[in-house]
Amino acid sequence: MYTALTIAGSDSSGGAGIQADIKTMTAHGVYAMSAITALTAQNTTGVYDIMEVIPKFLEKQLDCIFTDILPNAVKVGMTASPELIEVIADRLTKHQAVHVVVDPVMVSTSGARLISEAAISTLTNKLLPLAELITPNIPESEVLSGRSISTAKEMEEAAKWMQARFGCNVLVKGGHRTNTANDVLCIDGKLHWFFGQHIDNPNTHGTGCTLSSAIASSLAMGLSLEQSVQNAKDYISGALAAMLNLGTGCGPLDHMYNLHRKSS
Repeated sequence: MYTALTIAGSDSSGGAGIQADIKTMTAHGVYAMSAITALTAQNTTGVYDIMEVIPKFLEKQLDCIFTDILPNAVKVGMTASPELIEVIADRLTKHQAVHVVVDPVMVSTSGARLISEAAISTLTNKLLPLAELITPNIPESEVLSGRSISTAKEMEEAAKWMQARFGCNVLVKGGHRTNTANDVLCIDGKLHWFFGQHIDNPNTHGTGCTLSSAIASSLAMGLSLEQSVQNAKDYISGALAAMLNLGTGCGPLDHMYNLHRKSS
């Protein structure tokens, strides 16, 4: 049994965060574990409250996981506190974590900044260099690279810049602003485009969490980074095409669409 760990916040409505991660890992046949960075009160209409865990408790969660069931891959999601990011970086280094995928959640869909400058500094200096892959969307890539991105060429330039600056592979996701499902992966300065079908589904809550968890799941199983990204994009396409419609706002994906298909 392959294993994977998600380090992220809890989404009480089940569409994003550790809930989306665990569903995604399970759908890939991987045993999922979690270290929770925060509790949220949210649903499909928005996030209404957040309660972060204290750094010492996050550290204890991570130590308990790594000293008992060793993860074959790790996905790191939204963590807004510099202190919590420091704990994650320290524990991943101490336990020699492998196949670390970081989804650097920094900007909301509406464009609002979600974490402080201090947290961004800690993220870029301590956590991103430990990653095998980071998966920023275009607004997040603009924050990390300090440049405006509106074309495919600018996506490529930003991916190359971030790969050189942070020392990790970079997948720039084109879903924001370019209105396509095309992403560019930079591995050691070389670019690889992944072209996806644009699916007209307004229920996209948790797509970023799901994509990064799907990539981590395939990496845990020993697949290459390129194949892991392709598998994740195919999985996202299937989960969107299932057209699940729950809630009154931006609803979740159907993470178990393959299971539903087999049982019908």
